[in-house]
Amino acid sequence: MTRKKKQLPLLEDITITDVAAEGKSLARVDDMVIFVPFTVPGDIVDIQIRKKKHHYCEAEVVRFKSYSDIRVKPMCEHFGICGGCKWQNLPYEEQIKFKQKQVFDQLTRIGKIELPEFNPILGSVKTKEYRNKLEFGCSNKRWLTKDQIESGEKFDNMNAVGFHITGAFDKILPIEKCWLMDGLHNEIRNAIRDYALNNKISFFDLREQKGLLRDIIIRNSNTNEWMVIIQFHYEEQADEEKAKGLLQYIADNFKQITSLMYVNNQKGNDTIGDLEIKTFKGNDYIFEEMENLKFKVGPKSFYQTNTEQAYHLYKVARDFAKLNQDETVYDLYTGTGTIANFVAGKAKRVIGIEYVPEAIEDAKVNSSINDIKNTLFYAGDMKDILTDDFILEHGKPDVIITDPPRAGMHPDVIKTIMRAAPKRIVYVSCNPATQARDLADLDCMYKVTAVQPVDMFPHTPHVENVVQLERKETTEA
Repeated sequence: MTRKKKQLPLLEDITITDVAAEGKSLARVDDMVIFVPFTVPGDIVDIQIRKKKHHYCEAEVVRFKSYSDIRVKPMCEHFGICGGCKWQNLPYEEQIKFKQKQVFDQLTRIGKIELPEFNPILGSVKTKEYRNKLEFGCSNKRWLTKDQIESGEKFDNMNAVGFHITGAFDKILPIEKCWLMDGLHNEIRNAIRDYALNNKISFFDLREQKGLLRDIIIRNSNTNEWMVIIQFHYEEQADEEKAKGLLQYIADNFKQITSLMYVNNQKGNDTIGDLEIKTFKGNDYIFEEMENLKFKVGPKSFYQTNTEQAYHLYKVARDFAKLNQDETVYDLYTGTGTIANFVAGKAKRVIGIEYVPEAIEDAKVNSSINDIKNTLFYAGDMKDILTDDFILEHGKPDVIITDPPRAGMHPDVIKTIMRAAPKRIVYVSCNPATQARDLADLDCMYKVTAVQPVDMFPHTPHVENVVQLERKETTEA
């Protein structure tokens, strides 16, 4: 016989006291920490415990008894279902206050190293329509809310274009309006959806791996260019012709699109880095501008998704580098060479390293179109490229700027950096937790001399952080 699951308790009149990781808030009952999503400090709620661990619980709100004085009305109709903007119910000034605290807590708790006084967080220039890129899934299995299920509402079709739902990998929440990007992207996305429905184009089934319309990527730039990439899944010519019919409809109705592209993805996942992307109309790139520089962004390129705030982030990195014209800079995880080219005017030479070959080709083009002649770029796995032999060949760096992915830097990369012994390191991170771990490893040789949090993602718990490190023998001299 299977044992009955123990009934988890419903707790009444619980006061939410703080903000926690992943966009959740927390309450404390006796010695137990309880994480509760879609609440803000000051809310008083009845909660149902859904998961109980040894030191914490996860719960959901059953009813609100009273609302916090700091709570604001979310702007988006999808708030509470879509997991993208979990802090829309918090005023922006409270959001950045909690982000500052998050960076401080993670660097002190995980890093356990001596830290200087933190600079106040730089809030985002825009808090709406701040993104330059969004990706939408297409599925024949739309997500139904609890209210829709309980009402017994019937749907003529279950096709949807929108965002994936956490915990339901094959289901899509239909999105009518998203506030994260210029409103034209809503018109483009909804037009693709409507054309597909009206022309009986099949939507993708992730479990069965069939269906023509699979994924949509929309990008724009501060040069008023738009890129749209549509992922299809087809094996027969008739389906390819249907796909091209959709592309032609979008090309005819949205003249603002300067780069309309498509890809036939037969893989089990939606990544397109290893696939051929075809151009249907216009160019296979768009341009971003920053100060007096232009940056080419292709369909596989990484570029910071908050363009205006990226400028402030890179200015911090450049200031922290304290460059003079005689210094060699290594820019690790360079992407399309944005930071490398941005700082090149103040350095003797900049060497950029990045895993994605297409991004490195864009980085080279970005140097060329800006007439920058003191950069070199290399593609490959960071731990394999950045070796003692590479440094011997190209010269020791005076300054290293590193902007790794969320997982942080590989231990071998950290060891190579310490053997190279640059005078200064500027560490840009989208994950202060892994940054703190790496700072602890660097602590034997480097001292943190400045910390600057930068908010790139309003209404989410995510935050960028820039740290300046100086070699200890330099700071102690």
